[in-house]
Amino acid sequence: MGFQQGLSGLNVSARNLEVIGNNVANTGTYGAKSARAEFADMYAAALNGAGSNNIGIGATVGAVAQQFTQGNITTTENPMDLAINGGGFFQLSDGKNPTMYSRNGQFKLNRDGFIVNNEGHKLLGYQADNQGTVVQAQASPLRLPTAGIEPNETDLITLEMTFDSRAAVGTGSTLNVNDPTSYNFATSQTAYDIKGQNLGLTYYMRKTGPDNWDMYATANGTPILQDAFGNPARVASITFPSAGGAPTSNNAAPAQGDPGTITTYDADGNPLATTSGGVFTLPDIPSVAMSSGAMTEVISGVQFNLAGSAEYGTAFGVTNLAQTGYAPGQLSSITVESNGIVMARYSNGQSKPAGQVELASFRNPQGLQPLGGNEWASTFGSGDPITGVPGDGNMGVLQSGALEESNVDLTGELVNMIVAQRTYQANAQTIKTEDQVLQTLVNLR
Repeated sequence: MGFQQGLSGLNVSARNLEVIGNNVANTGTYGAKSARAEFADMYAAALNGAGSNNIGIGATVGAVAQQFTQGNITTTENPMDLAINGGGFFQLSDGKNPTMYSRNGQFKLNRDGFIVNNEGHKLLGYQADNQGTVVQAQASPLRLPTAGIEPNETDLITLEMTFDSRAAVGTGSTLNVNDPTSYNFATSQTAYDIKGQNLGLTYYMRKTGPDNWDMYATANGTPILQDAFGNPARVASITFPSAGGAPTSNNAAPAQGDPGTITTYDADGNPLATTSGGVFTLPDIPSVAMSSGAMTEVISGVQFNLAGSAEYGTAFGVTNLAQTGYAPGQLSSITVESNGIVMARYSNGQSKPAGQVELASFRNPQGLQPLGGNEWASTFGSGDPITGVPGDGNMGVLQSGALEESNVDLTGELVNMIVAQRTYQANAQTIKTEDQVLQTLVNLR
């Protein structure tokens, strides 16, 4: 009697319903991948291996195959959430077992500063050094720095501006910062000493003749250079060519956008050096009092770059004013770039890389072994992992503040459930029919 066929049909139908039920249950699981039951028929082999009219003895589940297609990406409000758009898996470690792999990017920071998932497993990647340089070596658990960023002393100041050739020559023989008629234009910026203490630098431009300008500078109101009488002394004089730009070699037309020559002076007004190209060295910025009463440190060797400045018949205007110093800062937030760079942002407005996420891909991802908790383990069937950074080769890119949804098609799964239910009922009916035939045989007289 054919009870075996019906019984195997009930078993595979039940397994199919289990797979469908698991898919439906994980519809809302981020990073989850759907699976499908793949069936195979069964035949009993003849003693001599021959026979062309064998009747099958039922069906079996050949495999439960995972479907590693891309899930939809949805945005979240958490910058620690990561989604992989494309191929690859996050690599995770618990410090004891072999590396685990996941597509679920719901990451958090633990008490020690490590990036972990809900299972407490640490995200692997490349750590950056103190200067923010990412060294791509053996992947290790990514850990955010706890220390703040050190201050940086100002060593370069860039000022790009337009001088007004129509301006009148400044009145008086010396500069008086409290008398706007003694200079033609002023602009200010903040600089930092070696301890990250800030001070205000103000630059005064005073016209002394056609195409000639003197530059004065103060730090928190104290002149950088002052004469024997305590009056501000010029730190540099700027001479523009008649066409407003720097002269070029071989008596060619002046190049627009660069001052011609710059001469620097000492406190007694003696020339120190004459340069071209717009770059010169400021005198030492002295120690000055801050609003708290404390004193700043002396800042030496600051390069001043006026390249790009020009003199035209138009109003004064500053188009670029920048410097390289900054105050110390504490870690305030992190962001993850599309290439996996974990960027640490600090309270002083600076940022630097803290590390880079490393991804892994497999030749046969369907060979991965599910471990639960949205994680897989590599097997002989999956092959060895191929590692790399996001965006390289076959690796997908990362999207911060987003998660990859499950790739389960809920509508399709509900239809499959109906089909599996009918199949189960049909197999049960074959057993019922076989039972009736056997009952008829037993009741024969």
